[in-house]
Amino acid sequence: MTYTVAALYCFTPIADAPALRASLKAAFAELGICGSLLIAPEGINGTLAGSEASVDAMLKLLNETTGLSRGDVKFSSSPFKPFDRLKVRLKKEIITFNQPSANPHQRVGQYVEAKNWNALINDPSVTVLDTRNAYETMIGIFEGAIDPKIDQFTDFAEFVKKTLDPNKHSKIAMYCTGGIRCEKASAYMLAQGFPEVYHLKGGILKYLEEVPEGESKWNGECYVFDRRMAVGHGLSTGAHAMCFSCGYALNAADQQHAQYEAGVSCHHCHATTSDADKARFRMRHMQMTAHKRTA
Repeated sequence: MTYTVAALYCFTPIADAPALRASLKAAFAELGICGSLLIAPEGINGTLAGSEASVDAMLKLLNETTGLSRGDVKFSSSPFKPFDRLKVRLKKEIITFNQPSANPHQRVGQYVEAKNWNALINDPSVTVLDTRNAYETMIGIFEGAIDPKIDQFTDFAEFVKKTLDPNKHSKIAMYCTGGIRCEKASAYMLAQGFPEVYHLKGGILKYLEEVPEGESKWNGECYVFDRRMAVGHGLSTGAHAMCFSCGYALNAADQQHAQYEAGVSCHHCHATTSDADKARFRMRHMQMTAHKRTA
């Protein structure tokens, strides 16, 4: 079975998040959906997968309950089940930032369609800014973009305060995986006095889907938060793998390292993973591999 993967978010007031969680979790389980959905008073955010028919039904339900537009969903596919199970969780924010001034309900930066992104970032007066974490930027980034080298999104505000100046960096073009981090990051930068803030509509995923590789300004692969680990142009499954123990993104050379063992550990965590953990991870990997062969 080929799984349809839908990456989505919607900033919309949720009056009764617990009730919405209960109804969606029950409906998604019946549809055979896997993946994760976050629900907060400010909206929804998630990546979910299932058969094409079940994803269609899921999106229809989300449109009815939250107003999510199908046109704002980023679609890709996976030849294997990308998530173990379904998780529907309540959160204070659908993307944690801890900055009250970053309110997408009030204002955000100017959206830039994927087809117009190259022209914007080619402008020498524009500062191109990646809003993602270091473990994501290390496997792919736009040409000429500033890598903030942050460990988590909540560190982005401090990076802006220390590194950027509204008077010197008057035009900002920012991007992230699917667009949601830029909703808050752009709102924050506007509140800090940056006069022109643009962000890539639909994020890297929409760009890789729509812009031909021969015209692309993207280098590498895009980190995604499921078993595929990364995707490339056309949203094809990438060559990177994820270390089960530490979550590190592993390229082809890393996977050939003497200390790499699939489903167990890699050279980044080999020395810090106990023998007991290695044995437990090894058994789990063997069981999962056997299950796939018989499925």
